[in-house]
Amino acid sequence: MRGATFFEESKEQSAVKTAIVSKYFWSWANVIMPQARKSNHPKIAYLDLFAGPGRYKDGTQSTPLLILEKAVQDPQLSQMLVTIFNDKDDNNAQDLQKAIDLVPGVENLKHKPIVLNNEVGSEMVKLFASTKLVPTLFFVDPWGYKGLSLNLVNAVLKDWGCDCIFFFNYNRINMGLTNPMVREHMVALFGEDREQTLREKLAGLSPDDRENFIVEELCAALGAKPIGTKQERYVLPFSFKNDAGTRTSHHLFFVSKHPLGYSIMKDIMARESSLHEQGVPSFHYSPADIRFPLLFELNRPLDELEEMLLNEFGGRTLAMKDVYELHHVGRRFIIKNYKDALASLETKGLIQCEPAQRRKNTFGDTVRVTFPAKGGSIGKVKY
Repeated sequence: MRGATFFEESKEQSAVKTAIVSKYFWSWANVIMPQARKSNHPKIAYLDLFAGPGRYKDGTQSTPLLILEKAVQDPQLSQMLVTIFNDKDDNNAQDLQKAIDLVPGVENLKHKPIVLNNEVGSEMVKLFASTKLVPTLFFVDPWGYKGLSLNLVNAVLKDWGCDCIFFFNYNRINMGLTNPMVREHMVALFGEDREQTLREKLAGLSPDDRENFIVEELCAALGAKPIGTKQERYVLPFSFKNDAGTRTSHHLFFVSKHPLGYSIMKDIMARESSLHEQGVPSFHYSPADIRFPLLFELNRPLDELEEMLLNEFGGRTLAMKDVYELHHVGRRFIIKNYKDALASLETKGLIQCEPAQRRKNTFGDTVRVTFPAKGGSIGKVKY
């Protein structure tokens, strides 16, 4: 048995996790399908390695059922989508199959959903690594950390159109890094060098610094190019807090080889964030943010973005979208934040924009922005 899984935990957090994965699936499918249709075997796939029973304890549908419902409703997707759901727990697999059989119209899908009952381990990694995959969105949601590894991520990301989302219990990873009995699993997740660095440096850190360090190292491990490849990697983390908002309970990580996937997921995660400071998303969900709103104007990230842009692009002229694409990776700012920051800088006379006359409260992607050189000025304002 998987034990006390996320299917039995916070209903609010479960809904947010499901929303992030299902919304990204639909956006990803719409981008991938036009290209996939040109191949000899026009297929895309969704693969969930720890699928669970299909419903949360309160009866709410989890991601597998939402994915299938979306496929049934879309004429193109229903003919192209291959779905494979796996859960080591036999009861979960049986319950999921029953739930899938009850999805209205599921019998009209060209490719019947497959439910497996296998353990996720080295043999499965070898299978993925040796198989040329159709464009696939992988979702990995283990109870703890067993089965989650860099080798698994590398194996499923190697082919065109493949993205990976994985979700894990942060407390188990945090404890595992200081438990020699599970070091094998920690090495599999972080890599040997990073795992050793983590063990050496975590002692004495505050809980917040400890979490930040673990997340940074995992982002670095996931973003590293596999040996012998030139693939860029784009990584986005999203955290879930406990009901009191005092500690992180889970993390969700997204990994893609394409900046478009990164931008799409960034926008989705931004909308699911429970806190926005000056319109800048927190990339976490905390029930406490909603129940106990605070004054966050002490933190003004949009002001910081304005300063960053002046320093980063001094003396250059670029289109607004180029500014965004060159700067946003690895930062929590979304495209709206860049437009707001540039509009503010323009109002202050710190940048020059072309065309200067535009529809009120708009800042289009093609607006060209001229930043002053350091020590220079735009108009009468010196920077």
